[in-house]
Amino acid sequence: AVQLEESGGASVQAGGSLRLSCKFHELPSGYCMAWYRQSPGKEREAVAALLSDGDTRYDDSVKGRFSISQDHYQGENILQMNNLRPEDTAMYYCAAGQGRGGSWWRRPSAFEYWGQGTQVTVPS
Repeated sequence: AVQLEESGGASVQAGGSLRLSCKFHELPSGYCMAWYRQSPGKEREAVAALLSDGDTRYDDSVKGRFSISQDHYQGENILQMNNLRPEDTAMYYCAAGQGRGGSWWRRPSAFEYWGQGTQVTVPS
């Protein structure tokens, strides 16, 4: 079974950087990895995705600041977050799934597997 485990969350000052890691096991061929975040009282939202063809997708709120990458042999997906802002404060989750359509990666229901999350806090 696919297992996902996030790490790297912390409290960091505005303008700082964090590197989130998602360790995965037994990822099926053709599956995409993505990062979502959720803050209290808000819906879970997609942040970034790495598609099965190697292409990347980012939410507009993080473009130019966040970068998603993956080392498949090491079983690790990375979300590099730079120039963090207070509004980036949330629980961050990695997810694995597959789908079709231009914005399918924005749908949480498209992802079968989820990690437990790692907290990122950027005090204002």
